[in-house]
Amino acid sequence: RRRAETSTHLRHKMLSRTIRRAAKPATTTRSFERYLNLHEYQSSALMKANGINVPVGIAAHSAKEAIAAAEEIGDAEVVIKSQILAGGRGLGTIWKSVSSGYSYPPPPGMNASCCAPPSATYLQGGVHVIKKEQVEAYANKMLGGTLVTKQSGPEGKPVTTLLMAKKMELVNEMYLSITLDRTTMGPLIVACAKGGTSIEDTAAEDPSWIIKCPVDISKGITKENTKTVVDGLI
Repeated sequence: RRRAETSTHLRHKMLSRTIRRAAKPATTTRSFERYLNLHEYQSSALMKANGINVPVGIAAHSAKEAIAAAEEIGDAEVVIKSQILAGGRGLGTIWKSVSSGYSYPPPPGMNASCCAPPSATYLQGGVHVIKKEQVEAYANKMLGGTLVTKQSGPEGKPVTTLLMAKKMELVNEMYLSITLDRTTMGPLIVACAKGGTSIEDTAAEDPSWIIKCPVDISKGITKENTKTVVDGLI
Protein backbone atom coordinates (compact mmCIF):
# COMPACT_ATOMS: atom_id res chain seq x y z
CA ARG A 1 0.00 0.00 0.00
CA ARG A 2 2.82 2.42 0.89
CA ARG A 3 4.50 1.60 -2.41
CA ALA A 4 1.26 2.42 -4.31
CA GLU A 5 0.85 5.71 -2.44
CA THR A 6 4.45 6.66 -3.19
CA SER A 7 4.00 5.84 -6.86
CA THR A 8 0.79 7.92 -7.03
CA HIS A 9 2.53 10.83 -5.29
CA LEU A 10 5.41 10.74 -7.79
CA ARG A 11 3.01 10.69 -10.75
CA HIS A 12 1.15 13.74 -9.37
CA LYS A 13 4.44 15.55 -8.77
CA MET A 14 5.71 14.88 -12.29
CA LEU A 15 2.37 15.89 -13.82
CA SER A 16 2.38 19.12 -11.78
CA ARG A 17 5.90 19.97 -12.95
CA THR A 18 4.95 19.34 -16.59
CA ILE A 19 1.91 21.64 -16.32
CA ARG A 20 4.00 24.42 -14.76
CA ARG A 21 6.57 24.21 -17.53
CA ALA A 22 3.87 24.31 -20.19
CA ALA A 23 2.29 27.35 -18.54
CA LYS A 24 5.51 29.40 -18.73
CA PRO A 25 5.51 31.85 -21.67
CA ALA A 26 7.95 30.92 -24.38
CA THR A 27 10.98 33.18 -24.70
CA THR A 28 10.77 34.99 -28.02
CA THR A 29 13.01 37.46 -29.79
CA ARG A 30 11.21 40.74 -30.25
CA SER A 31 11.11 41.75 -33.90
CA PHE A 32 9.97 44.96 -35.53
CA GLU A 33 8.13 45.38 -38.79
CA ARG A 34 7.33 48.70 -40.40
CA TYR A 35 3.75 49.14 -41.61
CA LEU A 36 3.54 52.93 -42.04
CA ASN A 37 5.37 54.21 -45.12
CA LEU A 38 4.43 57.68 -46.36
CA HIS A 39 5.99 59.77 -49.09
CA GLU A 40 6.69 63.44 -48.47
CA TYR A 41 3.64 64.58 -50.45
CA GLN A 42 1.38 62.20 -48.51
CA SER A 43 2.71 63.34 -45.13
CA SER A 44 2.35 66.97 -46.19
CA ALA A 45 -1.29 66.41 -47.16
CA LEU A 46 -2.02 64.78 -43.79
CA MET A 47 -0.44 67.64 -41.86
CA LYS A 48 -2.27 70.25 -43.94
CA ALA A 49 -5.58 68.47 -43.32
CA ASN A 50 -4.90 68.71 -39.58
CA GLY A 51 -4.13 72.43 -39.49
CA ILE A 52 -0.33 72.36 -39.72
CA ASN A 53 1.28 74.93 -42.02
CA VAL A 54 3.18 73.29 -44.88
CA PRO A 55 4.68 74.70 -48.10
CA VAL A 56 2.47 74.67 -51.17
CA GLY A 57 3.04 71.41 -53.01
CA ILE A 58 1.29 69.37 -55.70
CA ALA A 59 2.00 65.73 -56.56
CA ALA A 60 2.56 64.85 -60.22
CA HIS A 61 2.80 61.44 -61.86
CA SER A 62 3.57 62.61 -65.39
CA ALA A 63 5.30 65.50 -67.16
CA LYS A 64 1.89 66.87 -68.13
CA GLU A 65 0.75 66.90 -64.49
CA ALA A 66 4.04 68.52 -63.44
CA ILE A 67 3.54 71.35 -65.95
CA ALA A 68 -0.03 71.90 -64.75
CA ALA A 69 1.17 71.95 -61.12
CA ALA A 70 3.84 74.54 -61.92
CA GLU A 71 1.23 76.70 -63.63
CA GLU A 72 -1.03 76.41 -60.59
CA ILE A 73 1.79 77.45 -58.26
CA GLY A 74 2.29 80.43 -60.54
CA ASP A 75 5.89 81.42 -59.79
CA ALA A 76 8.81 81.90 -62.19
CA GLU A 77 10.73 79.16 -60.36
CA VAL A 78 9.56 75.96 -58.67
CA VAL A 79 11.11 73.09 -56.75
CA ILE A 80 10.83 69.66 -58.34
CA LYS A 81 11.35 66.80 -55.87
CA SER A 82 11.63 63.06 -56.46
CA GLN A 83 9.39 61.04 -54.14
CA ILE A 84 10.99 57.86 -52.82
CA LEU A 85 11.06 56.23 -49.38
CA ALA A 86 14.66 57.16 -48.58
CA GLY A 87 16.54 60.21 -47.36
CA GLY A 88 19.40 62.04 -49.06
CA ARG A 89 17.44 62.65 -52.26
CA GLY A 90 19.01 66.01 -53.04
CA LEU A 91 22.51 64.54 -53.12
CA GLY A 92 21.48 61.31 -54.84
CA THR A 93 21.79 60.24 -58.47
CA ILE A 94 19.06 59.21 -60.92
CA TRP A 95 19.95 56.67 -63.56
CA LYS A 96 17.74 55.94 -66.52
CA SER A 97 17.71 54.09 -69.83
CA VAL A 98 19.81 55.68 -72.57
CA SER A 99 16.67 55.90 -74.73
CA SER A 100 15.72 59.07 -72.83
CA GLY A 101 18.25 60.93 -74.97
CA TYR A 102 20.23 62.80 -72.30
CA SER A 103 23.51 62.00 -70.61
CA TYR A 104 24.97 63.14 -67.28
CA PRO A 105 28.12 61.78 -65.62
CA PRO A 106 27.63 60.35 -62.12
CA PRO A 107 28.89 62.69 -59.39
CA PRO A 108 32.34 62.05 -57.83
CA GLY A 109 32.27 59.36 -55.17
CA MET A 110 28.79 58.06 -56.12
CA ASN A 111 28.87 54.57 -57.58
CA ALA A 112 25.35 54.81 -58.97
CA SER A 113 26.24 52.59 -61.91
CA CYS A 114 26.78 49.49 -59.74
CA CYS A 115 23.25 48.29 -60.41
CA ALA A 116 22.47 50.26 -63.59
CA PRO A 117 22.74 48.81 -67.10
CA PRO A 118 25.92 49.72 -69.03
CA SER A 119 23.96 52.04 -71.32
CA ALA A 120 22.30 54.00 -68.50
CA THR A 121 22.47 57.79 -68.28
CA TYR A 122 22.68 59.84 -65.11
CA LEU A 123 21.22 62.97 -63.53
CA GLN A 124 22.84 64.30 -60.38
CA GLY A 125 20.34 65.23 -57.68
CA GLY A 126 16.79 64.13 -56.98
CA VAL A 127 15.69 67.65 -55.99
CA HIS A 128 16.11 70.77 -58.16
CA VAL A 129 15.13 74.43 -58.17
CA ILE A 130 14.26 75.17 -61.80
CA LYS A 131 12.56 77.72 -64.01
CA LYS A 132 8.96 77.04 -64.94
CA GLU A 133 10.00 76.55 -68.58
CA GLN A 134 12.29 73.66 -67.55
CA VAL A 135 9.60 71.60 -65.81
CA GLU A 136 8.76 69.31 -68.72
CA ALA A 137 12.42 68.48 -69.44
CA TYR A 138 13.25 67.73 -65.80
CA ALA A 139 10.06 65.73 -65.24
CA ASN A 140 10.92 63.52 -68.19
CA LYS A 141 14.46 63.05 -66.88
CA MET A 142 13.33 62.10 -63.38
CA LEU A 143 10.10 60.11 -63.80
CA GLY A 144 10.73 56.46 -64.58
CA GLY A 145 14.32 56.68 -63.36
CA THR A 146 15.95 55.02 -60.37
CA LEU A 147 17.20 57.28 -57.58
CA VAL A 148 20.23 56.07 -55.64
CA THR A 149 20.96 57.74 -52.29
CA LYS A 150 22.97 56.99 -49.15
CA GLN A 151 19.83 55.47 -47.62
CA SER A 152 18.30 53.69 -50.62
CA GLY A 153 20.91 50.98 -51.01
CA PRO A 154 22.96 50.56 -54.21
CA GLU A 155 19.94 49.27 -56.13
CA GLY A 156 18.08 52.57 -55.60
CA LYS A 157 14.34 53.17 -55.69
CA PRO A 158 12.07 53.95 -58.66
CA VAL A 159 10.81 57.49 -59.13
CA THR A 160 7.11 57.32 -60.03
CA THR A 161 5.93 60.55 -58.39
CA LEU A 162 7.23 64.12 -58.24
CA LEU A 163 6.33 66.83 -55.75
CA MET A 164 6.10 70.25 -57.37
CA ALA A 165 6.67 72.70 -54.53
CA LYS A 166 6.68 76.46 -54.11
CA LYS A 167 10.19 77.90 -53.80
CA MET A 168 10.55 79.39 -50.34
CA GLU A 169 12.76 82.34 -49.37
CA LEU A 170 14.37 80.92 -46.25
CA VAL A 171 15.12 83.26 -43.36
CA ASN A 172 16.04 80.45 -40.97
CA GLU A 173 15.95 76.69 -41.28
CA MET A 174 15.41 74.24 -38.40
CA TYR A 175 14.78 70.52 -38.23
CA LEU A 176 12.12 68.77 -36.16
CA SER A 177 10.90 65.18 -36.29
CA ILE A 178 9.22 62.60 -34.08
CA THR A 179 10.43 59.06 -34.55
CA LEU A 180 10.07 55.77 -32.70
CA ASP A 181 13.06 54.94 -30.51
CA ARG A 182 13.78 51.25 -29.98
CA THR A 183 15.83 51.97 -26.86
CA THR A 184 13.06 53.72 -24.93
CA MET A 185 10.30 51.86 -26.81
CA GLY A 186 8.43 55.13 -27.39
CA PRO A 187 8.38 58.39 -29.36
CA LEU A 188 11.57 60.43 -29.60
CA ILE A 189 11.64 64.11 -30.60
CA VAL A 190 14.71 64.94 -32.69
CA ALA A 191 15.54 68.57 -33.50
CA CYS A 192 18.44 70.59 -34.89
CA ALA A 193 19.01 74.33 -35.15
CA LYS A 194 21.12 73.85 -38.30
CA GLY A 195 18.22 72.49 -40.34
CA GLY A 196 17.60 69.08 -41.82
CA THR A 197 19.77 69.08 -44.95
CA SER A 198 22.27 66.22 -44.53
CA ILE A 199 21.13 65.82 -40.93
CA GLU A 200 22.94 62.47 -40.72
CA ASP A 201 26.27 64.15 -41.58
CA THR A 202 25.64 66.85 -38.97
CA ALA A 203 24.94 64.19 -36.35
CA ALA A 204 28.15 62.34 -37.23
CA GLU A 205 30.39 65.42 -37.38
CA ASP A 206 29.06 67.27 -34.33
CA PRO A 207 26.41 65.40 -32.28
CA SER A 208 26.04 68.39 -29.95
CA TRP A 209 23.79 70.01 -32.56
CA ILE A 210 21.24 67.20 -32.29
CA ILE A 211 18.52 67.53 -29.63
CA LYS A 212 16.94 64.25 -28.51
CA CYS A 213 13.96 64.24 -26.18
CA PRO A 214 12.21 60.95 -25.26
CA VAL A 215 8.43 61.14 -24.76
CA ASP A 216 6.67 59.10 -22.08
CA ILE A 217 3.68 57.53 -23.88
CA SER A 218 1.68 57.50 -20.66
CA LYS A 219 1.98 61.30 -20.37
CA GLY A 220 2.32 62.48 -23.96
CA ILE A 221 4.37 65.55 -24.89
CA THR A 222 4.78 67.64 -21.75
CA LYS A 223 5.77 71.27 -21.14
CA GLU A 224 9.17 70.00 -20.02
CA ASN A 225 9.59 68.20 -23.37
CA THR A 226 8.73 71.30 -25.37
CA LYS A 227 11.02 73.47 -23.23
CA THR A 228 13.92 71.08 -23.81
CA VAL A 229 13.40 71.26 -27.58
CA VAL A 230 12.81 75.02 -27.78
CA ASP A 231 15.79 75.84 -25.56
CA GLY A 232 17.99 73.70 -27.79
CA LEU A 233 16.80 75.47 -30.96
CA ILE A 234 17.30 79.03 -29.69
